[in-house]
Parts: sequence; structure tokens; C-alpha cells
Amino acid sequence: MNAVSIVIGSICFLLIAYRLYGTFIAYKVLKLENSKPTPAHELEDGKDYVPTNKWVAFGHHFAAIAAAGPLVGPILAAQFGYLPGLLWLLIGAVVGGAVHDAVVLFASMRRGGKSLSEVAKDELGPVAGFCTGLAMLFIITITMAGLSMVVLHALENNPWGTFAVAITIPIAMGVGLFYKKTGNLKLASTVGFILLMIGVFAGPYIQDTMIGDWLTIDAKTLAIILPIYAFFAAALPVWLLLAPRDYLSSFMKIGVFIALIIGVFVINPEIQFPAFTQFIGGGGPIIAGPVWPFISITIACGAISGFHAFIGSGTTPKMINRWTDIKPVAFGAMLVECLVAIMALIAATALMPGDYFAINSKPEVFEALGMSTVHLSELNREIGLELEGRTGGAVTLAVGMTYIFTKIPWFENMAPYFFQFVIMFEAVFILTAIDAGTRVSRYLIQDFFGQFYKPLKRVDWLPGNIFASVLACFMWGYLLFSGDISSVWALFGVSNQLMASIGLIIGATVILRIADKRRYMLTCLIPLAYLFITVNYAGFWMVTNVYLNSANAGYNVLNGVLSIIMLVLGVIIIVAAIRNWIQTFNHPRAKLGSMEA
Repeated sequence: MNAVSIVIGSICFLLIAYRLYGTFIAYKVLKLENSKPTPAHELEDGKDYVPTNKWVAFGHHFAAIAAAGPLVGPILAAQFGYLPGLLWLLIGAVVGGAVHDAVVLFASMRRGGKSLSEVAKDELGPVAGFCTGLAMLFIITITMAGLSMVVLHALENNPWGTFAVAITIPIAMGVGLFYKKTGNLKLASTVGFILLMIGVFAGPYIQDTMIGDWLTIDAKTLAIILPIYAFFAAALPVWLLLAPRDYLSSFMKIGVFIALIIGVFVINPEIQFPAFTQFIGGGGPIIAGPVWPFISITIACGAISGFHAFIGSGTTPKMINRWTDIKPVAFGAMLVECLVAIMALIAATALMPGDYFAINSKPEVFEALGMSTVHLSELNREIGLELEGRTGGAVTLAVGMTYIFTKIPWFENMAPYFFQFVIMFEAVFILTAIDAGTRVSRYLIQDFFGQFYKPLKRVDWLPGNIFASVLACFMWGYLLFSGDISSVWALFGVSNQLMASIGLIIGATVILRIADKRRYMLTCLIPLAYLFITVNYAGFWMVTNVYLNSANAGYNVLNGVLSIIMLVLGVIIIVAAIRNWIQTFNHPRAKLGSMEA
């Protein structure tokens, strides 16, 4: 199998899906039309609710949802072979992820841009709304701390990466101010992109200067700086920092993967992995469980991800200019993210299996596998680092992309540069999600605690905004600084996909209320059935085989208890939803317009 065949087939499949299934979801199921103003117009405040050009909104949404997931998940899932990950990405993204993202964004906009917990309360009742809010607060806190920890280790004592990431902040603020004053998006984008590239490529030249010394920062200091930065990202007007930074970052994100696609076409590397490895039944060095359910837990972003529900019911619904923009912004961005994940999978599986497992396994574990490396010594020499045992997926992606790029003749001596550039690129990928995620966390805190103190619910109340932003940053910042997040890192996969299940539950409820044909509800029920069963089985497997198994190295009672709590919350929500669906089916209902609350 060669990489070009996979890329061409995947692009064709995703384009057809967007044109046919995306149009069906947008105009038949959700009945999108533009006669009614969106919440961005109805509630415009120049800060959170801001009507935004659909391509800027697309850039923000894509940059926010495409964090570590589509990069790292497929890398780790390569343990099972190239085919399980490829199939789950294509089928999961079209049938599950794109539908999930579109219906969550639509459901939030119908309720004035409210968070998913508030939408759940309106659609399913107070108990389901409370459980949804509690689950969302738990998941977003862990997610922000976990994503930040990846950035922490990418930028630690790395002045080049720190400079390249930091320079995007003043550039984005300048673009935001210029665009707001002139309305000239093309010029703002062009100048911003050029400055961004200058900043990126200037990084190596500042390493040995005074600026480089200032930017050589240890992990503990970075753990304080990141939450402080996130506070401003959450508290400042969305047009000043968040939207333009994500919009500009999306250029680099998409641009790097377009370059990777071109590199794949030029080199046409062979996929070195088999379709299935010997680890599909479990017992692998990276993922202990079997291919099902763990392929759908390991690969979230890129196929379907609950984190997207935070963005789709957080920042994005407050920015959509026209209702029909939901199709390109939500459905379209999910399919682009799927392609990003496929390219990450190709970068991993183009490596020799022995090299891949040597990078992603601890040395003693790799030795027990009985495998031999092929090109790893050469890669170590070219990149200038010892790559063995650098687990977690990020280094593997950088090595895989570097391996492809340096096969192009005029790039053959640039391995260290490409490797460091991809590491920095991954950090920017993740930081844009931290920007939006922290702002969403602020919204969730205001919604959740606003039940006990009403003024907190007002997004125009400055003290409430500051309090919620500080609390959000403190919650995940404390976990980041203390390092305690490592004790619950394994909960990410299950909790994230549980959140996606909740999003599909809300989507199914809304579709049942507004669609012309009740069978359209199946667009959410089919992926929901698969995902809910998968999540609960994976959670049960982890609790019984790992967390509460004293003979296992991952034994952790706290993780087991937290897993059980999350799964119970999911059951409560789906029981409330089923009761609601039965009532709706059994009683005549007033016909709701497609965009009526």
C-alpha cells in the first residue's frame, strides 16, 4: 500500500460526503435558512457576541477543535496497523463527528449561544442539565491541563519554539485591530500571515541572543505563564485576540498539512505497517486494550470528539454571521480535521514498525518485543537527538514528517530544522485549543455557578467575567503546576467520548422537535448507539482490568472512582433523554420552526 492511494481516496470520500451528506444535514434535517438573525446579531455586544465572516469563523473553529487529538491519537493507534485507524477516521468523521459538530452548534444557536449544559436543561430538564454541566466542567478542566502539559514539555528550555509561539500574540492583536478598523480581511490576513512566517523562521536566529536567554524558560515558570496568558485569552474581547490568532494559526495548520500532502505526492512513501498488527487483540506496548473499543477511544479528534461540543456551544455560536454558515464552519471543519488526522497516521505508518515502537515504547518494553530498528540510528544522527523512548506520539509525528520532507532532494540536509519546526507547529496547534477552551470554561463556570448566584450568568457583567476567567485558569493551572493531572490522564479518552455522546443526545432531541420527518433523528441515534456502547465498555474494561486491578501497573483507585462517576452521569443523561423522546413520540407536539427556541 502506498500513501498517495490513501490520500486521494480519502480526499474524494470526504469531498463527496461534504457535498451530499453535509447538504442533507444542513437543509433537510436542520432546515437552515437565513431569514432570522443569528445570536451574534441579536445579542451583539462587541465582546463575546460578534458577527464574524464565515471564513474567519471557520478558521477560529478549526483552530480551536484541532488540538493534540488529530495529531497524537492516530499516531498511538498505529499500534493496531494502518487500516483500523483509517476506517474509523473516515467513517467516524462523516457519520459521527461532522453530524455531532453541526447539531451541537445548531442547538446552541437556537438557545442564544448557550452552553450545552444550559441547552440540556432546556431540552431535557434540570437533572440532565445539572449532570451535563458537572460532566462538562470536569472534562474541560482536565482537557485544558492535559493540553497545556503537552505544550509545557514542547516549549521547556526551547527558545525557538517559545519565540515562534509568543510572537503570534501581538501579531494577532494587530490583525484584530486592523480588521475591526478597516474591514479589509484580505489585507489583514496577508500582512498577518507574512509576519507570522517571519516570526516562525526567525526563531533559530534568536536562540543564542539575549532574547533567546530570556525565552529559555523552565517548566515551572511556563506552568505559571500559560494560565496567565489563558486568562487574557478568556477575558479580552473575542475579536481582539482569540479570533484573529486562531484564524492566523489555521493558515499554518492547514499550510503545513498541505505541504505534507504535496510531499506525499512527490515521494509517495510506502506504508510500512501491515493492515493489522499482532496487537489487535490487546497486549500492545502503547495501548493495553484490544482494537475495539480502544481504536474509538484513542482516536477522538479527527473522527468524533466531545471537546468539539465545548467549542460548538461556547465561542463559535456567538460568532456565526448566517445560519447557513453552520455547514462550512462545523461540518466542513470536522472533515478537514479528519484529513489532518489521516496525514498524521500516514506519517507514523511510513516509518518502519521497529523504529515506531522504539520511539513510542520505554526501552525495556521495546526490548521485550523482540523487534529491531532499521533507520532509527540514522534518524538520531540527522536530527541530533536520541529518539528512543520518547513516548506520547508528538515526537513520532515530528520524526515521520521530517522523514518524508527530507526525502525531497533539496531538503535532505534540513532534518533538524524540520523536526524543530514540527514540534513548534504542534505547540501552536494545541495552544489555539487552550485559548478557546479556557474561554469556554469561563462560560461554563458562569452558567453552572450562576444557578446559585444569578448575576454570574450575565456575560456583560465585568466582575463576573473576571471571576470566572480567574477560576477557570486557576483550576487547570493548579493541576498543570502540581503535575497531578498525570494521575487522571488515562481518563481523557473515555470522558472525551462520553462528552461526544452527550452532544449527540442533545442533537437527537433537537432534531426530533424540529425535523419534518422523525426518522431524521437516526442521523444522531446511529452514531450515538455505537459511541455510547463503546464508551461504557471501554470504561468498564479500564476499571476492572487497570484502575481497580491491584496487580496492574496502572492501579489507581481515584481513576476508578472518577471513571465510575463519569459513566453514571452519562447513564442519567441518556435515561432522561429516552423519557423525553417517548413523551415527544406519544403526545401531539406544537410544530416548531427550524430555528425557533
